[in-house]
Amino acid sequence: MSQRSAPRRPGGMPTARTIALGIAFAWLCLTPFTTAVRASADAPTNSLPNPYRTIKDWGTLPGGRKWGSTSAVAIAPDGTTVWVAERCGETRAPAQIELGAPFGCAGSPLDPILKFDTDGKFLGSFGAGLIVFPHGIYVDREGNVWVVDGLCYGGKGQQVLKFSPDGQLLLTLGKAGKPGDGVNEFNSPSAVVAAPNGDIFVADGHGGDTNARIVKFDKTGNFIKQWGHKGTGPGEFDTPHTIAMDSAGRLFVGDRNNNRIQIFDQDGRFLDQWTQFSRPSGIYITGDVIYVADSESESLAPNHNGWKRGIRVGSVIDGSVWALIPDPVDYSDNTSGAEGLAADAAGNIFGAEVGQHRMMKYIKG
Repeated sequence: MSQRSAPRRPGGMPTARTIALGIAFAWLCLTPFTTAVRASADAPTNSLPNPYRTIKDWGTLPGGRKWGSTSAVAIAPDGTTVWVAERCGETRAPAQIELGAPFGCAGSPLDPILKFDTDGKFLGSFGAGLIVFPHGIYVDREGNVWVVDGLCYGGKGQQVLKFSPDGQLLLTLGKAGKPGDGVNEFNSPSAVVAAPNGDIFVADGHGGDTNARIVKFDKTGNFIKQWGHKGTGPGEFDTPHTIAMDSAGRLFVGDRNNNRIQIFDQDGRFLDQWTQFSRPSGIYITGDVIYVADSESESLAPNHNGWKRGIRVGSVIDGSVWALIPDPVDYSDNTSGAEGLAADAAGNIFGAEVGQHRMMKYIKG
């Protein structure tokens, strides 16, 4: 029986194994990224049209720089500026990193936050020395760029940072280099979104022994509330990996290891859950269209067999799924297609691929 129902619309980093945490503080920074234990209740939404044309290896980096894992992508309010979070050439997953060794952008002179036009022309960058392991990126209505730094090294990381479009640091949430579960601490935060009034919502936790909650702050960074803990029930999470807000102000949380999207109001009241968009690594909403990336089904999530990895497109109004862009690579033992995604003003989709270390563009029509 499906868990899906019509939405109530008010008023109009990945590996196949768990990292064993040691006593050393360094292990607290490399928190475990784990796979799922819960199957979906819906029949797979696999037999859907694909009205998109694929442009592989989108985006040219300056000076011969090579792409590392690209964890996230966002579109500026102009609909034509593309921001990408790239891990400074890093291609290793956390479980492949030697205890105490630098990783990600730690010690790198490279900027992890990259700016492009929609054709892939490089326009600028920032963030060198400020970010360890970018996991999420979000651009607010004023064009400010929010970065979620999911791991820590050398006294940095485990934070959410807000930058101006030219890279000036405006606001910091969380304690640098110190994972925790307090009101101003994170443990492997994954994603962030802001409401029109400036309230901030952070999806905190990446599975395993990390947190499993949503944390709400006001626009100046003062803690308001939190909700959720590890579990499978309504309002419980197992890897809240992505978060987005629709035009009605509802929060869509990608509860990845539970193979579902949970929908809440801004006070944390549970409204609905959807499983028809498969196993959500990334969610992007613009207008009343929802884009959901599944980068793990049938590989890192063997319990989600029968579901095709890829990008599903549909409606936030009635939950219908219109299209599926299948994962372009058969990479059955790891993450493959887009983990983060965004869509420009023309409806073209940009996918950030952790496992393939590249950006892809999908042209509509």
